[in-house]
Amino acid sequence: MKYRKGKHLLCIALGLSLGLSSITASAQALYQVPGRFLRPEISTDEGGLWSMMDREETKLRRSPFVLKDKEFTQYVQAVTCKLAPEHCPDIRVHIVRNHYFNANMAPNGMMQVWSGLMLRADNEAQLASVLGHEIGHYLERHTLSNLRDIKSRAAFGQFLGLFGLIGALGQVGLLAGQFSFSREHESDADRIGIVLLHNAHYDTTEAAKIWENLREESKAGPLGDPAKNSPMFATHPPIHERKEKLEQYAALLNTQGSNNQQEWLERTAPFLHDWLVDEIKRGSYAESLVLFERLSVRQVKQAEYLWAKAEILRLRNQDKDADLALTQYQAAIAAGNEPAETHRGMGLIWRQKGNKDQAKLCFEQYLQSAPEAGDALMIKSYIEDLNT
Repeated sequence: MKYRKGKHLLCIALGLSLGLSSITASAQALYQVPGRFLRPEISTDEGGLWSMMDREETKLRRSPFVLKDKEFTQYVQAVTCKLAPEHCPDIRVHIVRNHYFNANMAPNGMMQVWSGLMLRADNEAQLASVLGHEIGHYLERHTLSNLRDIKSRAAFGQFLGLFGLIGALGQVGLLAGQFSFSREHESDADRIGIVLLHNAHYDTTEAAKIWENLREESKAGPLGDPAKNSPMFATHPPIHERKEKLEQYAALLNTQGSNNQQEWLERTAPFLHDWLVDEIKRGSYAESLVLFERLSVRQVKQAEYLWAKAEILRLRNQDKDADLALTQYQAAIAAGNEPAETHRGMGLIWRQKGNKDQAKLCFEQYLQSAPEAGDALMIKSYIEDLNT
């Protein structure tokens, strides 16, 4: 690979390859970011990969899963530019509506960021920590190393899908197992990412927090083990080791940075309801409850999180879940600006309990709040039945 400017990313004597004990507090002492990559010759294996990724990106742009909101995409694009200003012209961000926690970056600079990650990030710094990790893979050309290990044509087709429409459709379990980066690559990307976070003046302590939050969520899964519940944990370094190293890196870098939480919550607010709906539809009730319990302390759009928690309880419908759901729905109303579906959910519970008056009142409130709802005819039929 050739570069237009700058030096190749290197591990120097006091750098990454010698471990934590030899890392100084200066990010500059850790590595130098390479200059922009020249597009490789089409006759090379890397040049061929770039061309194929270009075609996959064209397909991705037409995908109904890609968020077409220009302003929000530019905002996330700007975060990547803060992290790697030398490569800003070469990175193209695509926001994909998918409930999984994931981001990936192809060798040609195509970056996907999935809405499941957006939902779980508490602030801009946490998002940036994951994007910095993916940029680390890009700078070290880890994807190319993986490609050279793939022998079969079928496997190669699935590899392309990781960055194109297959990836967008959420077949992450299969692909994560077959095409995961090595643990060495993952550790390298973590180290690179946190220094990029430091250089961009973000709070580096947020890097460990997002992984710990995800671990707690995954622990609530049916197997009680993140490595078994999530392909991401199965193919990444053990989460406790990862968290500890990221905390040590943050302490050594001693960043007095920002997390930009308020802007992050305001920027994501217009899309929050759809992301919550996607998470509810995932059907992983125990994990979602852990997630929504953590998110419901947020002041921005708090009613949305309370409603989402109530929906999970109503759908799970175990023991006293219906009563707990009613309490959460009422808390959403008390918080103000509750989703219209709050009243539908309450109506369904009261209908199930045989309280016709309360059910009818809630259904009517729902139709008043959302007269064009897709299930409006069904709810009207419920009201008719309650009147008889």
